[in-house]
Amino acid sequence: MDVAGVVGFDVVTVEAWLPTVTDVEGPFTWERLPGGHSNLTYQVVDGRGRELVVRRPPQGDLLPKAHDMWREYQVIAGLWPTAVPVAEPVAFCDDRAIAETHFYAMGKVDGEALYTGVDAGQWLDEPSRRRAGHCFIDVLAELHSIEPGVVGLDRLGRPDGYVARQLATWYGSWNSSIRAAEIDDPRTHELHALLASRTPEQGPARVVHGDYGPHNCLFSRSGDVTAVLDWEIATLGDPLADLAYSINAWAEPGDLLVPGADPPTALIGFPSRNELIDRYRSATGADLSKLGYYRCFNSFKTACIIHGVYARYRAGQKSAEGVDLDLLVARIGLSLDLAEMLAAGID
Repeated sequence: MDVAGVVGFDVVTVEAWLPTVTDVEGPFTWERLPGGHSNLTYQVVDGRGRELVVRRPPQGDLLPKAHDMWREYQVIAGLWPTAVPVAEPVAFCDDRAIAETHFYAMGKVDGEALYTGVDAGQWLDEPSRRRAGHCFIDVLAELHSIEPGVVGLDRLGRPDGYVARQLATWYGSWNSSIRAAEIDDPRTHELHALLASRTPEQGPARVVHGDYGPHNCLFSRSGDVTAVLDWEIATLGDPLADLAYSINAWAEPGDLLVPGADPPTALIGFPSRNELIDRYRSATGADLSKLGYYRCFNSFKTACIIHGVYARYRAGQKSAEGVDLDLLVARIGLSLDLAEMLAAGID
């Protein structure tokens, strides 16, 4: 792309910096990459064809702790020597003489993220979809088998009380968003009371991704996970909460979905949720008898998150142009429906 179209980076300055931290040489070409939670992400190719990715937070005012590129870089640097596939960490920069905010460079990894059924159908044949599901859960099991201190990530976050803190945070979010959203569902308060009174005792803390799904993995044509992306909300926490998030998001044929939804994993060929759960249990030896609680917690949390987003649109804090607000309301209701269903099975 024309470097005049590059947003958020002084191209000349960054191109002068890159050869000081890794083996590249100009001329360089830049291409904006899609996705990435609105972070500004570019592929940079040097004169010999080496591909790098540079990534920084979006421009404008940001919420505290949001879009933490240092956290992302720490995680991929820690996991790079392990069996968890991540992009090669190249360099982190927090020098205002080079860029207006912190950013990092990493290696480019081949593969496709799966956002929709169209993506999955075009990229993976049926046998590859089955392998993709197995590799997907195997990578999560591998992540949760790593002791954080062994890879230098034992200070990534507070290790204890993960679910209790999350419950307090997101219930507080729901309550503070009621006025702007003009939505308050009594089930939210009932679910919070139930979840707060039945919180399982947490086992050893592990690195939790926080948004682990096919949209944040790159897959080869054969279904292998070539890299896990978007580690900006990774922290130390309860691995079963991380697992439950991924299981909830793993749609199956016949699931009740919001209008227009096209989840990749609902295509024929992908393994079922139960198959993933059994495979994770076999790989980790984890006691999954409380998984229903964690799935309920994640559905409750999802409802609270979407409720807060909807409230910010209604309050004019975010532009709602092109946003289907009715769809957000439907997603809140569907998340509470699932949480209520799962709550019935909590001991």
